[in-house]
Amino acid sequence: MMNPAEPPQPPRRPTMADVAAAAGVSRALVSIVIRGAEGASDATRRRVLQAAKDLGYRPDTRARLLRSSRTRLIGVVFNVTEPYHAELVELLYEAAAAERYAITLSATGPRRGEREAVESLLDLGVEAAVVIAPTSPTAELAALPVPVVSMLRAPGGGAVASVASDEAAGIRLAMDHLHGLGHRRIAHLDGGAAVGSAARRTAYLAWMADAGEAAQVIPGGPLESDGSRAAAMLLASMGRPPAGAGREGNTQAGHATYAGHGGTASGAPGAPTAVVVFNDRSALGALDTFRRAWLGVPGELSVVGYDNSRMARLEHINLTSIGQDGPALAAAAVRSAAARIAGAAAEDVVIPPSLEPGGTTARLTPPGR
Repeated sequence: MMNPAEPPQPPRRPTMADVAAAAGVSRALVSIVIRGAEGASDATRRRVLQAAKDLGYRPDTRARLLRSSRTRLIGVVFNVTEPYHAELVELLYEAAAAERYAITLSATGPRRGEREAVESLLDLGVEAAVVIAPTSPTAELAALPVPVVSMLRAPGGGAVASVASDEAAGIRLAMDHLHGLGHRRIAHLDGGAAVGSAARRTAYLAWMADAGEAAQVIPGGPLESDGSRAAAMLLASMGRPPAGAGREGNTQAGHATYAGHGGTASGAPGAPTAVVVFNDRSALGALDTFRRAWLGVPGELSVVGYDNSRMARLEHINLTSIGQDGPALAAAAVRSAAARIAGAAAEDVVIPPSLEPGGTTARLTPPGR
């Protein structure tokens, strides 16, 4: 009776000794080159790196970390449903590599909470955690056994470092932009209980009060559905027919979406001519509702989002938006985590935002009220 055939063995992973043999140098010299340390000539360095590339050699990071009793791992908690979080994660990888740290991820979502996400990172031996837009209380984050950096949430003080955009400055940029285009009646679709919403709402109310204008805050949220619902409420306040009501003489709903090049003061008396939306996702939902209600953007209503996300920059959307400086935020978060690992005190870092003009805002015609 024949024995079953042995299962095929996976190919052997190339070792540092293999690279040394291929390059004709000692294993110690290969180690110097791989670590980027001094002690090898340029010619030898090139030969060793080429041999490593030809063999497909990759350093055994786990073994190195075990020997050093350090993981050099920074854990990142992000929300899997938030596109802007994904953009930040990509930038955090780059920032961590520049500081010779590695990133490991743990996602939150509709069926996975922040506590579970953080605990899974602790099980992996992270030396610090960066939590993007945390929902946990600051005291709870401070009680964790590793340093925590709160990203995108306003400073909370205590033992939790924070890295965030200047929310008030971002709203002022949006309002100043619209004011410069002649808009005075400006509404705000807020973010509900989302991180950053209170700060942006407060900044909007302060700007309108300083300008002597009547504020109009429409309850919203961070999702497309929140923006759509808030936009429907805004339409009702403007005396406009609801989305889907149609317009006589047109057969395609898209015709009214970006009609005209300047906002008008049409609609109910005192109706807003511009709106600042909590974030880009909510703004996309609002734009869809405006389109289906035959409200021209920016022909009849100028719209500003927040985040300047990849979605906002799509050519067919071209949303005017407040840009958070993602590279600066990521670099500051990693530097803060590294500093906390080294024993430094928690600090709060605030990054200035910028305005990214798009095709959803235009000068009010005629200007004035």
